Amino acid sequence: MSTNRNFYKKAQREQNRENRKADAAKKVTHKYDGDKTGKDNYKADYIAGQVKDLTDEDMRRHGLDLEGTRREENEVDTDIHSLTIEGRNAVLEAIRSGKTIDKLFILDGCQDGPVSTIRREATKMGIMMKFVSRERLDQISDTGKHQGVIAYAAAYDYAEIDDIFALAEKRNEKPFIILLDNIEDPHNLGAIIRTANIAGAHGVIIPKNRAVGLTATVAKASAGALNYTPVVKVTNIAQTIEELKKRGVWFVCADMDGQSMYELDLTGPIGLVIGNEGSGVSRLVSEKCDMIATIPMKGEINSLNASVAAGVLAYEIVRQRLS
Repeated sequence: MSTNRNFYKKAQREQNRENRKADAAKKVTHKYDGDKTGKDNYKADYIAGQVKDLTDEDMRRHGLDLEGTRREENEVDTDIHSLTIEGRNAVLEAIRSGKTIDKLFILDGCQDGPVSTIRREATKMGIMMKFVSRERLDQISDTGKHQGVIAYAAAYDYAEIDDIFALAEKRNEKPFIILLDNIEDPHNLGAIIRTANIAGAHGVIIPKNRAVGLTATVAKASAGALNYTPVVKVTNIAQTIEELKKRGVWFVCADMDGQSMYELDLTGPIGLVIGNEGSGVSRLVSEKCDMIATIPMKGEINSLNASVAAGVLAYEIVRQRLS
């Protein structure tokens, strides 16, 4: 009798759980039907973890961008090992003091005076702002007293492009720059900075958005190279390539459809472009490059980890320069 009673209770709990999920899905379906506003509301709530019961089919039915939404969700945690600054006064003073802020999270819909001041100062400094729900702020807060504002500050200060050229001039060498097109893994970024230092590159350039910044994890993975290698953060990689071309730099990007790296002349002032771990170099950035290099591969696997590819190509540049 006791066994039957336990079985019945378990079955009832399962049924109640399924009923709650069905009710939640119905509410979400009505809430997010319709225009762009509904879809934007969905994305905000999805990131806040409030609509986990929707299936991929539900999302597609409402015309929602699965990959884009989940990419935004992951972006919030990209710099989780950066220096976290919480509270209105603390964040405002950090911005005004010139501290490098990678990302700024603000309570969506908050329009009061202090927050408006923070938004104004952040806009002046070109800081990327993200507007998220209170639940999401609570989730990423270390103190629980964020006051609707959390900033991720870089673990290390960024350099300027002129610092890269100054280092090349100091060494009496042709500029050798590594540009990263949306590297998201902090371990990859750290490993590439380490390789850049050992291979004699004069600096690394990373984008401001959709990429990992200089977090503590990056610093650790660089094995100290971050102390000696200038890292520059720019708004637009493609535009930066155009500007650097005016200073005599030629660009080569890594892609499987390119020419063998052994057949290319990589001896002059060179910028090596490495793409995202999953999608590679973006089309726009690839079109800006002068050369496309491929790494010969003999095995069944047809791709390398981004940091490994960067190391292989960097040392082909070293080899050509030495010879």
